[in-house]
Amino acid sequence: MSGIIASTSAGRVQGTRSDGIAVFKGVPYAAPPTGDRRFRPPAPLEPWEGVRDALSLPPSCPQPSARPQGWPQEPSLDEDCLYLNVWTPGVDDGGARPVMVWIHGGGYAIGSGSWPLYDGERLARRGDAVIVSLNHRLGPLGFLHLASIAGEEFASSGNNGMLDLVAALEWVRDEITHFGGDPANVTVFGESGGGAKISTLLAMPAARGLFHRAVVQSGPALRVTSERRAEKAARGLLEELDIDEANLSALWDLPAEALVATTGGGLSRMGFTPVLDGEVVPRHPGDALADGTAADVPLLVGCNRDEGAGQLPRDLDDAGLRERLTVYGADHVEEIITTYRDVFPDASPLDLYSYVLTDSRMRYGSIRMAELHSTGTTSPTFLYLFCCELAGRAGHGYEIAYHMDNLGQTATQPSASRQALADAMSDAWLAFARTGDPNHAGLPDWPTFDLDRRATMYLDRPECVVHDDPESPTRELWARLLDRPKSAPAATKAATA
Repeated sequence: MSGIIASTSAGRVQGTRSDGIAVFKGVPYAAPPTGDRRFRPPAPLEPWEGVRDALSLPPSCPQPSARPQGWPQEPSLDEDCLYLNVWTPGVDDGGARPVMVWIHGGGYAIGSGSWPLYDGERLARRGDAVIVSLNHRLGPLGFLHLASIAGEEFASSGNNGMLDLVAALEWVRDEITHFGGDPANVTVFGESGGGAKISTLLAMPAARGLFHRAVVQSGPALRVTSERRAEKAARGLLEELDIDEANLSALWDLPAEALVATTGGGLSRMGFTPVLDGEVVPRHPGDALADGTAADVPLLVGCNRDEGAGQLPRDLDDAGLRERLTVYGADHVEEIITTYRDVFPDASPLDLYSYVLTDSRMRYGSIRMAELHSTGTTSPTFLYLFCCELAGRAGHGYEIAYHMDNLGQTATQPSASRQALADAMSDAWLAFARTGDPNHAGLPDWPTFDLDRRATMYLDRPECVVHDDPESPTRELWARLLDRPKSAPAATKAATA
């Protein structure tokens, strides 16, 4: 590897070259949100003298160590976490390449943009594109709603983690030409919590014009937290930490580790999320899509066949299936089973339970997002279902290695058919970033989604296939059960882990 220097408005940074790709790791995009800046919006960078090293992955936001099975721990944690990474084929070469900004998953509580699975080198080389990943504030550091407790100065505190994303996109707008990218052609893409964050960005006035295409993978967040619930979580945190409202300064004295260990009064580690505060997030994302106030950008949205694979029991019989489905209401169990057995006559009870989890928690929300976008905006909508299995299931997050062309970063055994799917998917994501249309020569024609045809691309091996309104009885079932006012049980909320 050899060194390479790029200029930014705050100062110069030194990265490395890897097989023709320039790599910059740990480039700051905002001032450290530490000390008095805790719970405040991101502040502008202060310039530096000389050349700053951008050679190592940056620290992740402080976060709980508990995480889903198989998820790695972060290599380092620090409240000073507002950094990004860039992979680019050219620096200051006049290139106007499409820019793809990856927003990581983990809900709003864990994760980072520094995982090997998210490495953008292969995608940048494959598509002559600029790939960016980033870290931002999580948990109470990014989403503690103090507006009614600490005053107007902290009106945005419940959405500071989202404003960090806006600050990163502003950095891309202002600086990416130095890294060979086109600031007028920026795609945000993300999975799970990353997809949910993109759903929210679509509804944020501050993000308008900072990105031009959006990919929401297994994260169709059509609603955000109410101020009432956010305030309850904030007061629960104060009670848990034994901090009186008359002594709020103690919030700034606590180490970050103590803050992120709290649960918001028992609301769980996912209790701190974006807030419908009327200003930073003035509309629920679903409402903004429906009424046309969401950013009018092309949308690629979808999920995986077995989103709940990590939560499945080892085996399940008919009685166990019925028992587990009571969470949707005892009076709906037979309707659910009959509908799914008609659509999947050869499926086992465990298969049916997996499909129910996926459809109720993620797939119906993805379809609903496609419906709202296709009717509420003038930009094209594309819908997919990822079906390629690992150990018998197409689980949550399994698609990332394919569209990032990073199969070597997973436990997946390499094969010609898996790489062929990775080729098809990464080229589709790149084509969408370049033109707003995922079609390319390696895929069958992928029509835009509309309410008549409901075209859905099944991404699978040995081939990808388009289906029109697939498994429609299940879609219609969840439209009846989930769209009734106040009827959706907690178990049906879209997962963002």
